[in-house]
Amino acid sequence: MWAVARNDLRQLAHSPDFWAPMLVLAALFFVIVPTILLLTISELGSVRTVSNVSAALDLLPQAAQAAIRGDSATDRTSYALAVYLFAPMAVIVPMTISTAVGANALVGEKEKGTGEFLAHSPASEREIYLGKLIASLVPGYLTTLFGFGCYSLAVNLIVGPHVGGWFFPTAAWWVLMLWVVPPFLAITLSVVLRLSARVKSAAAAQQASGLVTLPLIMLSYALSTGGLLGAGSAGLWVGAFAWTVAVFGLMRGAHAVTRPRLLGVDSDAAARRAG
Repeated sequence: MWAVARNDLRQLAHSPDFWAPMLVLAALFFVIVPTILLLTISELGSVRTVSNVSAALDLLPQAAQAAIRGDSATDRTSYALAVYLFAPMAVIVPMTISTAVGANALVGEKEKGTGEFLAHSPASEREIYLGKLIASLVPGYLTTLFGFGCYSLAVNLIVGPHVGGWFFPTAAWWVLMLWVVPPFLAITLSVVLRLSARVKSAAAAQQASGLVTLPLIMLSYALSTGGLLGAGSAGLWVGAFAWTVAVFGLMRGAHAVTRPRLLGVDSDAAARRAG
């Protein structure tokens, strides 16, 4: 399992056409866009636009409103944007990166002609599946953790001085990053790897995984945002539900990896012909 994962990660590390766009994506969502927006809000002051946005905060749940810091409309708006608005990036970025890797993980072996070596390796089918899963999950999650660290630094430097000092990450964000995001990644990859094992080309895998994972991204975004806005243990319950679904999905997905499929043979069709 670790040999399969290490081999894939080593290939990704030596592929600038993969990690360069990955870094650009993380920088855009975690650093560039948030920094520009937060700096703009800070410079606007108490103009009508900021006042309107601040008034819209009254629509948030009471628990979220009570947690917002700041004495002025500008400070409260900046705090709310930093804590609540950018929840999607913590979900979309890792899913986008890991999906791109996972979609090519198994079908890519067949296209490159290396599926035969993998099929005849001493690794079991489950170990091959788990190795591909690890190799798909690690790039997206590590990029997200690094980007999240940069985002936290930017938020504390820009917004922190106006709301009483460094405040980010909040407790809800720690739960989101360490408890909620990983199982949603696992759910997505359990679907993507199953598709990658069944389709005939990498292009088909990319298209199919994009269609299938879009609802998962929307669902995870909704649940993650709800966890941030909710009170108390909402994020813990969301994570527990996601982990339950992830374990079931990974157990089912492991059956999609078979040696005939690694060799480019449709095992179901072969069984029907033999029958």
